[in-house]
Amino acid sequence: MQTRTDGELMRDIRLRRREALELLYDRYARLVYSFAIRASGSDTLAREIVQLVFTRLWTSKAEYDAAKGSFVNWLLTITRNLSVDVIRRERKHAGNVPIEDWDDRFAFASEHDPESDVIKRAEHSEVAAAASRLTVPQRRVIELLYWKGYTLQEIAEMGGEPLGTVKNRLHQALKTLRRHLQGLREER
Repeated sequence: MQTRTDGELMRDIRLRRREALELLYDRYARLVYSFAIRASGSDTLAREIVQLVFTRLWTSKAEYDAAKGSFVNWLLTITRNLSVDVIRRERKHAGNVPIEDWDDRFAFASEHDPESDVIKRAEHSEVAAAASRLTVPQRRVIELLYWKGYTLQEIAEMGGEPLGTVKNRLHQALKTLRRHLQGLREER
């Protein structure tokens, strides 16, 4: 029996072939759950996020494009976005979400694929090295914006700073990360 690629399964999902969604779920539910629990800190929310991710795959018209990157990265981007939405919703009802350690966000475990684990660890090391070049305020704005789902306006209000300062800090942080990560990739 030939194993179907993720791209083929996504095409089948567009054709409403339920078995394709079931196969993708079997392949990636653990990874999505692992990512979601790190993002949300809650088993209940992580399970909800997993359900939302696979529902989104089934209902969305968004297409996976292999030319733009790996399926796993695309799937984790969807997971991240939905995690932020869920965290924002919960924060409205339950107060603030505690800030966690930056490095924990990038530690994914994939029991089924040791090769992927090695790649993820290498990427984690690259991101951690790039993040170490950021100032504490830059790391804080990245974490609050991308992982905790705060808006730039909310971050500015939390720090008692002008919005322009926070925007500039974000711009400088992203520029530093991009420059460092591109430098690492060019060394290969």
